[in-house]
Amino acid sequence: MPDPAPLSRRTALKWLATAAAAAGIAERPIFARQAAEPSGRPYGTDPLLNKEYAPGDFWPLTLTAHQRETAAALCALIIPAEGNVPSAADLKVQDFIDEWISSPYADQKHDRELVLNGLTWIDLEAGKRFGKDFADLGEAEMKAIADDICHAPDAKPEFAEGARFFARFRDLTAGGFYSTPEGMTDIGYVGNMPLIEFKGPPPEVLAKLGIS
Repeated sequence: MPDPAPLSRRTALKWLATAAAAAGIAERPIFARQAAEPSGRPYGTDPLLNKEYAPGDFWPLTLTAHQRETAAALCALIIPAEGNVPSAADLKVQDFIDEWISSPYADQKHDRELVLNGLTWIDLEAGKRFGKDFADLGEAEMKAIADDICHAPDAKPEFAEGARFFARFRDLTAGGFYSTPEGMTDIGYVGNMPLIEFKGPPPEVLAKLGIS
C-alpha cells in the first residue's frame, strides 16, 4: 500500500481552524511576569449587527506598535500568502488577536498574559540568536526559532515557555484567519450563501445515514 501524501502545513491549519475558533480555551501560562489586567468592561448584550465597530470601540487595545509588528510577523509566518490568498498578517489577524487579549473575559485574560509574555520571549530569542528583533529576521531565521517551539511535546525544556505561547498563538491565528471571507474561501466553506432553490441533502448522504 503506498504511503499517504504528506500533509501540508496549510491543510493542517485548516483542520485546526474549527477547533481553534470553537474551543477558545487556554491553559494557564507559566511565564513568571504577570500581565496587567485589561481596563475595559464586557459589552453585555450582543452589539448592534447593522453597525460597524472600529478596533478599540469596546475596550482599550493592548499591543504596542512594536508588539503589533512582532505579532504581524508571526501571523505571516504561520499562515503565509499563497496564490491569491493573502497572509494572516495581510488580513490583519494581529488586530483580531489584540482585540481578543484586550477583552475582559476569563479565558481571554489567560491568553493576554500568555501572548504578551510570549511576544517578549520570541523577541529575546531572536536577539539572542541573530542580534535582531523577531520582525526584522529573514524567513529562514524566523523558521529556525519556530521549528524549536512549534510542537510542545517535542520542545526542549529551555523552549517550553515559547512552545506554550506558540501553540496558543497559532490557534488564535488560525481561528482569526479562517473567520474572514478570504479564509472561508480558502477552507472551502460555502455556508451563508443564498440558494435559489433548496433541494435537500444529497441522496448519497441520506443513504449513508440510512434515511434515504
